[in-house]
Amino acid sequence: MKTLAAFAALSLLPLAAPAVAQQAPAAPQATPGLQGVPVHDDGLVATWYPPASGKRGPAILVLGGSEGGEGVSKALGRKFAEAGYGVLALAYFRTPGLPEQLQEIRLEYFRAATDWLARQPLVDAKKIGIWGASKGGEAVLLIASHDPRFHAVVAAVPSSVVWQGINYTNFMDNKSSFSLDGKPMAYVPYDNSTGFKSVLDLYQRSLAKAAAYPDAVIPVERIAGPVLLISGADDAMWPSGPMSKQVIERLDAKHFRFAHRQLDYPNAGHSIAFPDAPTKPTGDTPMMQMGGTDAGNAAARIDAWKQTLAFFADTLGAPAK
Repeated sequence: MKTLAAFAALSLLPLAAPAVAQQAPAAPQATPGLQGVPVHDDGLVATWYPPASGKRGPAILVLGGSEGGEGVSKALGRKFAEAGYGVLALAYFRTPGLPEQLQEIRLEYFRAATDWLARQPLVDAKKIGIWGASKGGEAVLLIASHDPRFHAVVAAVPSSVVWQGINYTNFMDNKSSFSLDGKPMAYVPYDNSTGFKSVLDLYQRSLAKAAAYPDAVIPVERIAGPVLLISGADDAMWPSGPMSKQVIERLDAKHFRFAHRQLDYPNAGHSIAFPDAPTKPTGDTPMMQMGGTDAGNAAARIDAWKQTLAFFADTLGAPAK
């Protein structure tokens, strides 16, 4: 039963694993011909999209989720680049040169990526934001909590805690998703005490026991800028709505001095972070399997992308024309 539960967790984000790849919603599409520059300095695996204006301005670090590699981060990175931002689309596991498993990913790796981004002549180092969805949403909240150089954070369908990592070849190998200073970070393990019903049930049951792992809660109050959380009220992959609410409640309780809010879309599921997913899917599509209705997902994706661009424009400043 533990094996089945762990395997089910792989479907947290589109393209999470080959076995569930056919269930992934379409990645967002970008204007043909928009090219980035491969980055392999300092052990990074990333793609840099300089600001289209050729002028110095704000930049965004973009992360994918549990699918690994650069596919999703590059697709979303191109979308932000189309809007005029400088963008570093970063892979952090499951690609040559990086860890194969989503386990104990070093926060120092993300720090190196931020160092690289801040050094670029076309980047205003005082105007760096970060974006991630699902497992990437968990990551960006954690990263920004440990690096004050991020002055705007967007976490789509995120987590409020550090979760158990995923080993795609050995589901019984339980480790944290992230590490810091050579030590695994505290995490909430999967609750395998009862029979497996669904991925959502697994995470709901595990989250209910998170109080036993207080050090696994992400210290979001340390973030050095405004925070926008995007969730689907009918997320069928994990409880992004309740977890986003937990983040807001913690920020409020800690008297967080920056603006913070949650957009929780009714009748919307886990796929709402992807602005160019089909606007009218059929009921048996991967997006429907991730929760929400046709209309709810379509409306949420459109508004969430609009709100995301407005948030970055308000917090980092609009890119130069």
